[in-house]
Amino acid sequence: MSYRELVTRPVLTWCAVTGAARLPVAMAPLALVFLVRERPGGYTLGAVLAGVYVVGEIVAAPVLGLRMRAERARPQLVAGLAVGAAAFAGLGLAQGAHPVVLGGLAFLAGAGPVTVSAGLRALLTGMVPERSVTQALSLESMLTFGLWAAAPALTTGLALGVGPAVPLLLAGGLMALGLAGLWLLPEGWTAQDREGGPSARRALLAAWPVYVLGAAALSLLALAELILPALLEQRGIGIGWAGPLLAGFSLGSVAGSFLYGLRSAWPGPLAAQSLLLVLGVTTGVVLVALLPGAPAIGVALAAAGLLQAPAMLARNLALRQVLPPSALAAGYSVMYAAVGAGYAASGTLAGGLLKAVAPSTAILCGAGLTLLLVAVAALGERRLVPYGEDGKDGQDGQDGQEVQEVQETRGPVRKVRR
Repeated sequence: MSYRELVTRPVLTWCAVTGAARLPVAMAPLALVFLVRERPGGYTLGAVLAGVYVVGEIVAAPVLGLRMRAERARPQLVAGLAVGAAAFAGLGLAQGAHPVVLGGLAFLAGAGPVTVSAGLRALLTGMVPERSVTQALSLESMLTFGLWAAAPALTTGLALGVGPAVPLLLAGGLMALGLAGLWLLPEGWTAQDREGGPSARRALLAAWPVYVLGAAALSLLALAELILPALLEQRGIGIGWAGPLLAGFSLGSVAGSFLYGLRSAWPGPLAAQSLLLVLGVTTGVVLVALLPGAPAIGVALAAAGLLQAPAMLARNLALRQVLPPSALAAGYSVMYAAVGAGYAASGTLAGGLLKAVAPSTAILCGAGLTLLLVAVAALGERRLVPYGEDGKDGQDGQDGQEVQEVQETRGPVRKVRR
């Protein structure tokens, strides 16, 4: 199937709602820094607020994800966006409030809408035929990386050109628009699990290797984003190059998403695809640490971005294989928490090492942590089997066995009730 067949009113509506719901998430960390930067110790307080926001996401994702009901997901999505809209607007309106108040609002802004991304992804894959799922997820990936590429410039321009609270007020308004748009989408997605199959909780636990691999992939992104300015200074390159170089990474990811979606199925098991692609991204990040000169670093970052998006797509497709339909949103939410933890762990490790070693060495140590996670995930993947095979619950199957076409194991997808 081609991308052209995705150009339908339901899918375009989904893109608009998703853009309104996710752009605030992409803006949030930088917007929180700009909100308080003019206060005494503002940058430190901003970093703490951004950290509290991420903690809210990590803590709430698995808890709220398990509570989402496939056939009637809309009420929880509405509640999540409502909490997010109120929290973002509260941050913008309470700019001078006590740090504890701002911290509480930041936590709610991260925790409230955290399952919306997972629910919208499950809605999208339920809206298209099974043969089109790869293209649909590729479209989602392109949209996501595009939003993340635009968010820093939008946030900075509004904060410096209009006012420090404006980005957060805009985020609250966008989430309110996304909330209203949910009534233009299906109420949920069909989830007819195999009779006698595993519980959602057991299936989610059995899929742990996929989460570990997701954490490994995002740990590399942390190295690229957080250590790059220090690395440029080490190389004698102007720190102003950090923005364009990271934009190249994002554009490479958009291109990688598009290319991966040109085929409905690529050779080899999805688990093997994910592992190889993450190793490719690791190689690119290692080259960033070793190569001199901005052009060489830019090429390495763009190549890493080109492989990063397909690695994430293969990981999401693999998750669909090993989970029952009713647990998909919860699985995506747990994945969100896992990749957030991987990002935070790698960034913390590399940031701590900067006090003792050069930035290039810190990146290499972070890449070593990634390889350790990849090895753990590879060992776990050997015992994973697709949902519905041999009456098992995702464990103790034949080593390395995968099914490329999910439709063969789940049967045809039906239209959801509106």
